[in-house]
Amino acid sequence: MNTIASILGTVATGGLAAWAARSAKRTKPQEKRDDFTAVTDRMEKEIGRQGSRITELESDSAVKQDQITGQGAAISWLVVDRRSLVSYIRRSGLEPPLARPIPERARPYLDSIDV
Repeated sequence: MNTIASILGTVATGGLAAWAARSAKRTKPQEKRDDFTAVTDRMEKEIGRQGSRITELESDSAVKQDQITGQGAAISWLVVDRRSLVSYIRRSGLEPPLARPIPERARPYLDSIDV
């Protein structure tokens, strides 16, 4: 009798353990929701990283634009200064020296300027 009771106790305990394990298992909708949360968190982190990168690039772009504007002003000043120097030399009755050839790399930027 004691053996039967112990077998029944073991079977009952095993059955309860199986039922508890089954009820503790996550369902498919729960797993999908958790996967979606993980992906969403990862996407939010990446969007934040991209946002800071865009801000950095905009800052760099503003600095470069200021630099380009300054370089354009310097080129314009040099062109005007050269023209006035050539005019002064010619008014003095002399001929200015021949201009050096424009480098190929600079030619696209100086095509509109009469040098």
